[in-house]
Amino acid sequence: MRKLLFSAIVIILAFSTGCSVRSENKTTIPEKSPFGDGSKPYARYWWFASEIKKKDIRYNLDWLKANGFGGVEISWVYPLNRFNPLDTTYTPRQEWLSPEWTQIVEYAVTYADSIGMGCDLTFGTLWPFGDSKVTFEQATQKFGNAKWRQVITRSWEHPKPGYVIDHLTPENYKPYFDRLSKAFPKPVTKIPQSWFIDSWEVETEHLWAEGFDKEFKARFNYDIVPYMDSIYTPVNAKYLYDYMSLISDKVIRFYKDFDLQLNSAGVLSRGQVSGAPCDLISGYASLDIPEGESMLFEPEFCTIPASAALLSGKNRVSSESFTCLYGWPRDFLRNEQTADLKLVADALFANGINQIIYHGKPHNPAFQDTVNFYASTHVGPTGSIADDLKEFNRYLETVSSYMKKGNTLCDIGVYLPTEDAWMAGVMPKEKQFIWAWGNYEIRYVYFPDELASFNPVWINREFLEKGAVADGIFKVGNAELRTLYFNSKYLDYNVIRRLAELTDQGLKIVLKQTPSEPGAVVHPDYITLLEKIKASRVSIEEMPVNAVPFITGTNIPRHWVRKDGNVLYVFFPNPNSDRLKFPLSYGQSLESVVKNKPVKIEFNGNTYSLDLEFRPYQSLLYRLENGKAAPVDIEFIPKTPVKKERPVGFKAPWLVG
Repeated sequence: MRKLLFSAIVIILAFSTGCSVRSENKTTIPEKSPFGDGSKPYARYWWFASEIKKKDIRYNLDWLKANGFGGVEISWVYPLNRFNPLDTTYTPRQEWLSPEWTQIVEYAVTYADSIGMGCDLTFGTLWPFGDSKVTFEQATQKFGNAKWRQVITRSWEHPKPGYVIDHLTPENYKPYFDRLSKAFPKPVTKIPQSWFIDSWEVETEHLWAEGFDKEFKARFNYDIVPYMDSIYTPVNAKYLYDYMSLISDKVIRFYKDFDLQLNSAGVLSRGQVSGAPCDLISGYASLDIPEGESMLFEPEFCTIPASAALLSGKNRVSSESFTCLYGWPRDFLRNEQTADLKLVADALFANGINQIIYHGKPHNPAFQDTVNFYASTHVGPTGSIADDLKEFNRYLETVSSYMKKGNTLCDIGVYLPTEDAWMAGVMPKEKQFIWAWGNYEIRYVYFPDELASFNPVWINREFLEKGAVADGIFKVGNAELRTLYFNSKYLDYNVIRRLAELTDQGLKIVLKQTPSEPGAVVHPDYITLLEKIKASRVSIEEMPVNAVPFITGTNIPRHWVRKDGNVLYVFFPNPNSDRLKFPLSYGQSLESVVKNKPVKIEFNGNTYSLDLEFRPYQSLLYRLENGKAAPVDIEFIPKTPVKKERPVGFKAPWLVG
């Protein structure tokens, strides 16, 4: 009886907060949309370990509301004196997860709700999950060093250290989930609440867990231990692939358990999978709201969470935005230029993002703006972008709202080359950052140039298995794909097996090269299945007639398309937003020339001829219906930016070597 009553309460609470409810691992559409019905940007709201006061919360939230923000995401970090090693003073604060802490957090959530703002919560302090109550036995491990555990410092509990939880073992991370879930407030709010997981901040090299070797041997029928010391060398690539396969399955289970834990508490899961050692599409698809990030990842990386959302039937894709815009950790802090921010935002929209989350807003005492957060674009009344915020946020809100209509229009599924990444091991030094060393992150993978006329999305093995062919179209989630495109050096046996089934069902496959089987386990029928696929493959030019190019022209501009019934919305970013790299140069957005790009769009039997005129700093949005094309007014003219060059001899502190 008690169990049934508890289940009923969970379901009622889930719907009262607009949370999705899961049945057989599927997510139903929530009664209320994530982020509410609006599309105003959110801001990450850093609380530095201190005594947080209600009047200061009201001041910060009121200011954000007045400047066009629709909500915040509270993130708990270190006390401000942690940057000074000589200052050992303990900063008084509401103790982590204490009743006093819960009360002040609940006040923030309910006050935000009272003024029409959302308030999400970061599920942990600092970035990797962990705190002082995680025991040595529950902490993340490395192979070959039984005495090592990853320590978490500079958290809300600073100077008290703690451990990062073992993300591979449910028995170790679930007590952490339970402890935080009990302490986190859960008031009923008008805008559904999400709890957030940040990008992977766990030491990944030689990642290990108790019993991993035994589980590996049971699965692959050989011992991985003899290869572990040199697992990242090219000669051991096939063993690395098998190792990564098991690691990936465990990490994806972690994300799914995180999602289920939150849904059972009546809240949505939102998060980043960037940097995680797993199949990225499956990781992102495990969450209610997949989230990309930029600029520490290129904007084009956001096509991965955007694709995961489409494949798993979700409509909201957020992005941590404007992080370390000009370089890591704090170049030009408080001197950011709105035109440069717009350049990044437009690139994010063009790669599938439809909810902007600024990085972000430091908590400040009432009527002050003295506190900074490093690695950030400063949001506050004395920041350089303060005067532009209302109008710029109105622009972000407008474009976001159109990019949420209907679903992403796609016609080609491009297989994300996860096997290639796992076999490749360590990135070349010139591509590494001091925090990024492995190809498994898939930081530098782009849609092929020959698909510029189409609307590609990424796909992976999980969604190849889940989809079905009907009338020559592969349908999965909200995606309808007329062709699958593969250009991988390696393809897993299960992918090849599935492709053979799909070709039998009449689906067209573009196979750009002949792949090999990755891993140390060899399947004798791999070659036979591959030859069957090759016999029926097609080229881009030979694709079925119902997959004619969506858009034609010379030098086709980047675009993202949403289909809402018979209406099409096409967003074209300013050409200067194309292929942005980290970091931006200061004033990179500066321009004075009008660019014209004539294109033709084929949709629903109609041809739309558009003469795209990109005036300085402007992007374009069109509404297409019944043969008529109408531009949507999204004009926003930022202040003319100033260019500044790096000093001669500048050495980037984020690069390796």
